[in-house]
Amino acid sequence: MFSHVMVGTNDIERSKRFYDAVLKVLGAGEALENSNKTGQRRLFYRHEGVTFCVSEPIDGQAATAGNGSTIGFKCSSPEQLREFHAVAVAHGGAAIEEPPGPRAGPSGELYLAYVRDPDGNKLCALYRPKA
Repeated sequence: MFSHVMVGTNDIERSKRFYDAVLKVLGAGEALENSNKTGQRRLFYRHEGVTFCVSEPIDGQAATAGNGSTIGFKCSSPEQLREFHAVAVAHGGAAIEEPPGPRAGPSGELYLAYVRDPDGNKLCALYRPKA
């Protein structure tokens, strides 16, 4: 359904360090970097047919985290989910909500871990066991 997701940053180098480490856990390589025609620097992480992007805001204003927004990353195991969380916190992210682990939901058990990136964007690592 999605081709890409883009978040803003106020510190592209800090975001690069954070996302290079965190997205490596999921199998993505380092970012492809470029600048758009008006000079804003951008990072593009491509993995399994989708792209996650980080950009300095095009309008020149400060980047802000979307209140109520969450970006979910699919994990292949509970161990990968815990590693995602640990690496995120070790690279400047903040642990939020409950500790990483299983949750009972209306569609069955799933594993969740929540962090905020260094700019305050809310990220979720999710693993859904096969039924």
